[in-house]
Amino acid sequence: MAKGYELNEKDIDSAIHYLETVDPENATPKMAIAFLEELHARVHVLAHENPKLLETIYKELKEKKSKKE
Repeated sequence: MAKGYELNEKDIDSAIHYLETVDPENATPKMAIAFLEELHARVHVLAHENPKLLETIYKELKEKKSKKE
């Protein structure tokens, strides 16, 4: 995972909850960890291969967050 970040129980529990909604048979801690690691790897690749798309995703997230506050 990224420097300064380590998977924690809250993130794993959140991933398990997500998996329970999309694939209940595989909603295990092991699969949740694999899912989070895969997401991290894909964002890393995206940062190198399509940084503009990653920037767009971030800007959209930032907008949504500012509207909620």
